[in-house]
Amino acid sequence: QVQLVESGGGLVQAGGSLRLSCAASGRTFSTYAMGWFRQAPGKEREFVATINWSGGGTYHADSVKGRFTISRDNAKNTVYLQMNSLKPEDTAVYYCAAKQSPNAYVGYDYDYWGQGTQVTVSS
Repeated sequence: QVQLVESGGGLVQAGGSLRLSCAASGRTFSTYAMGWFRQAPGKEREFVATINWSGGGTYHADSVKGRFTISRDNAKNTVYLQMNSLKPEDTAVYYCAAKQSPNAYVGYDYDYWGQGTQVTVSS
């Protein structure tokens, strides 16, 4: 089983930045594609970004493209989401997920999920 633990969420003013981290257990972290998702109160879970095994291939949702950047450090078993120019509509619980795939994966059927971390953006 793969365990994922998110951290780095918190309160930030609109226009500010946060960096989320997701620490993964196990020795096979580098064989998984990773993704970030978010869910605001009363709304469906939304895809944010994904990254492939090596970290060389990424895809970001249009809503965050140019503002958010996904990256990974396989030596540290960690994936990151750098969030810049934050907007109030970015307020949500952010989830890290792992998919047993070599490619960046745009979908919702990931194999493992973290517990989530709250991001709140004030105006």
